[in-house]
Amino acid sequence: MTVELGAASTMELVNALSAIATELATRDAPESAAACLELTETLAAASDMQESALAGFIGRVDATGEQQRWGFPSTRAWLRSRLGMRESRAKERLTLARQRHRLPQVVERLAAGELSFGYATTVADSVARLDDTDCAEAEATLLGFIDQGFSAGKVATFGHRIRDVIAERDDTEAVPDEDSKRGYAKSWLTTIRSLDGGRYVKGWLNPEDAAIWDGTLAPLAKPAGPEDRRDVAERTAAALSSVLSGGHKATKVTVICDLDTLTGGNAPARLTDDTPIPAPQARRIALAAGVSPLLLGRGNTPLYLGHRERFASAAQRHVLETLYPSCAVRECEIPGTLCEVDHVNGWALGRSPTNIDQLALTCGWHNRFKHTSPDQIQITKDQDGRYVYRLLPPPDARGATGPPGGIGPPDSTLPWAA
Repeated sequence: MTVELGAASTMELVNALSAIATELATRDAPESAAACLELTETLAAASDMQESALAGFIGRVDATGEQQRWGFPSTRAWLRSRLGMRESRAKERLTLARQRHRLPQVVERLAAGELSFGYATTVADSVARLDDTDCAEAEATLLGFIDQGFSAGKVATFGHRIRDVIAERDDTEAVPDEDSKRGYAKSWLTTIRSLDGGRYVKGWLNPEDAAIWDGTLAPLAKPAGPEDRRDVAERTAAALSSVLSGGHKATKVTVICDLDTLTGGNAPARLTDDTPIPAPQARRIALAAGVSPLLLGRGNTPLYLGHRERFASAAQRHVLETLYPSCAVRECEIPGTLCEVDHVNGWALGRSPTNIDQLALTCGWHNRFKHTSPDQIQITKDQDGRYVYRLLPPPDARGATGPPGGIGPPDSTLPWAA
């Protein structure tokens, strides 16, 4: 492969780099450990320079909202699902992409190979909550520490100290030290006041308290209607505020178990997200929060409502939350308790009655996306009878790339959303 660097387009350079990476990945490491050390440092430096270009690409996608055309509600969701990033890595790259316009020295040095990606993201995270004036001063200060040879961890500590100094200057509370020694047997919460008077909340809930949390907040955190454009985090915060102010309904927790378990048996129960719950803990949840029964078509509970009813019943909702721990869209991570009931083939068109085997759970964003872009959703069923929705590229992009995750072309026999 021959590429004239100065004349090549950005796409040609990326393709050439991809071809080189593909070849390099198949090579065995040299026998010389000294050579491997040198090659590692050289390759890592090259990878850091690539991160500079990647930050620019991600920043443009984020600023224009291009990821929404591909069925992803946020840039972070796109990075996690399409690129397979863990949450921490997606956050690092998105933070750098969003802060790069305020960090000219960091951007210049990262692109020149004079600054590692780890240092760059440390500085970006340190200034993310500072105003532009403090950001410029913090950038120069932190780069000075980097030039003195301090590690990325030390630089992060200096970044926290800078925020503390600003808090003291502005007469606000300093950020307390993080408690990292707590175990997982007991629930705990800490709150940290921010520079503008708000609070960050961090903590851990054991399964018992987590069930109560979900049962209380999930019903309140659902979209208020088709025009509710708040994301899940915003709706959850509003739900918590409603609970704290006393304007909430009774807690509802669904525990799936045998009657024998509730009356003293030892058979384990489970929550709707498949979290196993020991029998004694299930009984404690029942006493503390009340248990919503899950009736799978027995007794007098109607699960098949046909076209008489537009909205799913509470019993159907319980069944769906059991089947769908998260949104039916394979790439989406929104919990099922926060999702909406979706008529798979469109209730209004008469092809999807309100029957349990014609319903699925989708988050509010993907529910709207499914009905505005039906040709970008492929629907199948898994071996357990659950519907699986997969995102397809926009029509104008299908000639250049395949569907996310390597999914092949849609089968004409599969049902499509209407």
